Amino acid sequence: MKMGTASQTGVPSVIKYGRLIWLDACSPADPLAPPGPLTHLSLPDSSEARPHSGADGRSLSGNWTRSSPERAAVLREGVRQCLQQQCERTVRILHAKVAQKSYGNEKRFFCPPPCVYLAGPGWRVKPVQGQAHQAGETGPTVCGYMGLDGASGSTAETQKLNFEEQPDSREFGCAKTLYISDADKRKHFRLVLRLVHRGGRELGTFHSRLIKVISKPSQKKQSLKNTDLCISSGSKVSLFNRLRSQTVSTRYLSVEDGAFVASARQWAAVTLHLADEHCSQGDFPPREGYVRYGSLVQLVCTVTGITLPPMIIRKVAKQCALLDVDEPISQLHKCAFQFPGDPPGVVGTYLCLATDKVVQFQASPCPKEANRALLNDSSCWTIIGTESVEFSFSTSLVWTREPVTPVPLISTLELSGGGDVATLELHGENFHAGLKVWFGDVEAETMYRSPRSLVCVVPDIAAFGSDWRWLRTPITVPVSLVRADGLFYPSTFSFTYTPEYSARPGPPGAPEPAADADALLESIHHEFTRTNFHLFIQT
Repeated sequence: MKMGTASQTGVPSVIKYGRLIWLDACSPADPLAPPGPLTHLSLPDSSEARPHSGADGRSLSGNWTRSSPERAAVLREGVRQCLQQQCERTVRILHAKVAQKSYGNEKRFFCPPPCVYLAGPGWRVKPVQGQAHQAGETGPTVCGYMGLDGASGSTAETQKLNFEEQPDSREFGCAKTLYISDADKRKHFRLVLRLVHRGGRELGTFHSRLIKVISKPSQKKQSLKNTDLCISSGSKVSLFNRLRSQTVSTRYLSVEDGAFVASARQWAAVTLHLADEHCSQGDFPPREGYVRYGSLVQLVCTVTGITLPPMIIRKVAKQCALLDVDEPISQLHKCAFQFPGDPPGVVGTYLCLATDKVVQFQASPCPKEANRALLNDSSCWTIIGTESVEFSFSTSLVWTREPVTPVPLISTLELSGGGDVATLELHGENFHAGLKVWFGDVEAETMYRSPRSLVCVVPDIAAFGSDWRWLRTPITVPVSLVRADGLFYPSTFSFTYTPEYSARPGPPGAPEPAADADALLESIHHEFTRTNFHLFIQT
């Protein structure tokens, strides 16, 4: 097998297969013998066949493990069914990046409130043994409880989530009354979601991303020397409007039926892009940096991809849009969004809500200051950064009373090695020694390195079919993890093998291929190489 090296740190460039792999996979005494289901798992237990260091030269401590042949055969059929039926379940936690602390007897509820979405066909699979529904029962099969990590878990500190089915078949729950008191001296915390089946069996405990605690929104001019509270281009934010500072009047920018709306129940995470007035709508060239007031921006829903027109973001003070401020935007700042293109002498129109609709509002000039525009309450938005984390798993392989958590999360892949053996290092979180890496329905020999690192041996291409020698198209297989008890964890990553050119041998006396045939394949091969097409990781 011919292996390449990483073209840049953490991004593999090439895994190629062709004529060389045929000789490597076969016995030297009989090079034309048909190959068996060979993978790198079948290499002899010799020091030459085992990788001893990773891409950075570090020693791979730990033990290489894999399932027994009998166990692997059973798991392979189950993994194949999981991949074909796509019966996974996904738990998505959506929350703000910062939370304002409550003082004394006040309760500053988290805004926007943390939300949980249950998605995937696995939630609608008929219950298995031990999970039977009562006659006439409908609705979600689990109930949820959310609180802060480190809390005692009492009912006063946790909130029960009532899941409701959405038009897109997702289950939605929201924790509207969570807060952090001044008795809690932490600067950061996490949300904890506990899901329990109707019968009382615990499904698992899921944690959010870190949330920063602040006392109140900063009123000072933000400096890029302290970027903790600044908002960068490409980050996810939420926008909400609160009339006369009343909590019950809060409306969130959301998306329903393919359009932006103002919702009192749900909020949408939108990506804030620095826009370019010379680019067409929906085209976002990479523009790094922090968003400043006066910038042209565009808001894109992270779930549906629906966008609002490009708008100029303005700072708001005392219900006025400040037209000459260009400082960086900060968390929980009041802001307004002005539609560009107004004729000279016109103050401008702004993004506004009217009950549950999103409309345009015509601002008025400020009689005292020319660099200000008078707005109404419904045109003033509060902006805050958001985070989300997704956990995917499938219990169709096995019925277990053990919780599905901790759910492993893969963040990046790193390829190393060459010759007969290549290894792939998985970086992420929640890894443990009971996990095995799978390429499609093929198990890879796996080594546990740390809770953030797993290393596996890349299976040989011959494991995916007997006609691999004559393929002209790449083979892409999903990368997933399987727990020792058979619990299946899909991921958003895949691994691609790309063929080198190789002519299928013809019958005796057959004419030789045209002289320019290899030249054509050579040019295609070089083009694939030039575009880094051989091996890619896609999400």
